[in-house]
Amino acid sequence: MTNTAWQIAVVGAGPVGLALALHAARLLPQAGITLFDARAADHDVSADPRTLALSLGSVQFLQRLGAWPAAAAEPILQVHVSQAPPSLGTLFGEPAVRLRAADLGVPCLGAVLPYGALVAPLQRAWEAEVAAQPERLHCRFGTPVAAIKALPAGVEVDAGIAEPFDLAVVAEGGVFADQARKALVSDYGQTAWVGSVTLQGATRGMAFERFTRHGPAALLPLSGDPGGAARAALVWCVPGGDDPVRDLSDAQRMAVLNTIFPAEAGRIVGITPLKSFPLGLNAEGTLVSGATVRIGNAAQTLHPVAGQGLNLGLRDAHELVAMLRHADTLPTALRRAEWARAADRWTMIAATDFLARSFTWKLPGAATARGLGLAALQGLPPVRDWLAHRMMFGSR
Repeated sequence: MTNTAWQIAVVGAGPVGLALALHAARLLPQAGITLFDARAADHDVSADPRTLALSLGSVQFLQRLGAWPAAAAEPILQVHVSQAPPSLGTLFGEPAVRLRAADLGVPCLGAVLPYGALVAPLQRAWEAEVAAQPERLHCRFGTPVAAIKALPAGVEVDAGIAEPFDLAVVAEGGVFADQARKALVSDYGQTAWVGSVTLQGATRGMAFERFTRHGPAALLPLSGDPGGAARAALVWCVPGGDDPVRDLSDAQRMAVLNTIFPAEAGRIVGITPLKSFPLGLNAEGTLVSGATVRIGNAAQTLHPVAGQGLNLGLRDAHELVAMLRHADTLPTALRRAEWARAADRWTMIAATDFLARSFTWKLPGAATARGLGLAALQGLPPVRDWLAHRMMFGSR
């Protein structure tokens, strides 16, 4: 194990940046770590409208960090993937892929929780580490980073004053529309409407992904309200130019959604105000540039069709710390990290990009082809289970 006392700057205190800082603080005992973020430490993140879907691998990683808010998370026990009519029909009904945690021998396939419910315990755990080791760990909340400049050995981080570091890890990205264009860019011309719904007759712990002619729609189980009603996070993707959702009332939106999702999902009887985000792909050609590394949304922003963006970022963080821990020189560690992440990263980028683009195709038979694919996947349990494992743990 290396004992190199690197000075590491982590830029961005979202889930990926906080997880990286916390993991590095524990596994790199000689390293100095400084975490920068523009938001104030006491800023209330609970108002963030995003709901996070985490794979089982991500849940296990956060549990090991001691920052998993089990009480706020709803486990995903089953996943149902299907296509809305008109679709290929069979003697057994519409083709669908069904994944069950019990069939795969795991406690859950993943979990769903609000953004703030995850960031808050991660931040508390990080601040506790800083309080215990103030000589090498530092918080710089309320301190935006204006620039990162390459030095002959390391980088210079400009956050009001210029400070030298051996390594800068950029873990802030935001949503597609707010990002600077990267090496690989694709504007899907789609909008995601997000919020939450209340359901009657829903099965607890069951997630739904429904392919429609406009784009994918998903219901992800949420912890129930105090009255015991079933709740789900909604992600509803539609064309951005001719948006069929924008001008609808809440009642109309519920009526349309009840025609989209299968009866197994239950009936939508309540809906929160929805917020919209433009969708696209932004991906760096390489994670590493000199002594600067980009991870999470700073490295790649994916379409939500597979719900894998945050999971990919957490795997970036985990692998980077592992390479830093077991290399004697920083260039060696960064080369290994780049290589170790390549297959998982580019496989997921290609898969989500293909799925997102497929909804813009006007080819005859495209819906039938998707239906055939779903039927084939359900009919080949070894392939289906292999894919489920990849979604839970990535390429490893």
